[in-house]
Amino acid sequence: MSELKDDHSAAHLLPERLIHGYEAFLGTRLGSEQARFRDLAERGQKPSIMLIGCCDSRVSPEVIFDAGPGEIFVVRNVANLVPPYAPNDDLHGTSAALEFAVLGLRVTHVVVMGHAQCGGIKAFAEGVADPYQRPLSPGDFITKWMSLIQPASDRVGPPSEPFGDYVERLGHESVKQSLANLRTFPCVQALEARGILNLHGAYFGVADGKLQALDEQSGVFETIHGDAHAAVVSAPRF
Repeated sequence: MSELKDDHSAAHLLPERLIHGYEAFLGTRLGSEQARFRDLAERGQKPSIMLIGCCDSRVSPEVIFDAGPGEIFVVRNVANLVPPYAPNDDLHGTSAALEFAVLGLRVTHVVVMGHAQCGGIKAFAEGVADPYQRPLSPGDFITKWMSLIQPASDRVGPPSEPFGDYVERLGHESVKQSLANLRTFPCVQALEARGILNLHGAYFGVADGKLQALDEQSGVFETIHGDAHAAVVSAPRF
């Protein structure tokens, strides 16, 4: 195996930002956590939490939850959607990851985390607000994928408030729909009924860093550590 000696010779292989990030990893985390990485390689992963989040670059679960390697099994897709159980010959990336996490890794928690300012939710909402708009995407995949939001949209109804507030309400309802879709999977149904598997809904504020969690009994998203969050965002910056 050949080895590149400097950043200049490696720059054509990977984006410069990733090269510099790896340099930082070598100088910090790899040195301090090398034993942990070796243990994960030898023993395999055993996370207790699966998190289904959006692929939006602003909402990294590992950053939000200060998670180290091996702690969270993360699946990210456009708008953090979960399709209903549909065993057929199509290719089901999110469903396959769910099956692996639940039956293979035996996670005990599955969290669906939406977020504010989600581009996918906003685009879908624009189509609801203005039916004459062109489709979400002229491509082959996004529009069909985003149709998973339709049941949530039907429950929310057309916008009756400022558009930004409507988008957030639809985002919350979409998380609830993904939880409902999770419960169409037989393995999820069986394990949740036995108290082995727990499902959760969450919502993250990109601009303010506020984390909310769904109380399924009331249907309301409650703020987590609201006082601590308020203290941080109101603290003076120097």
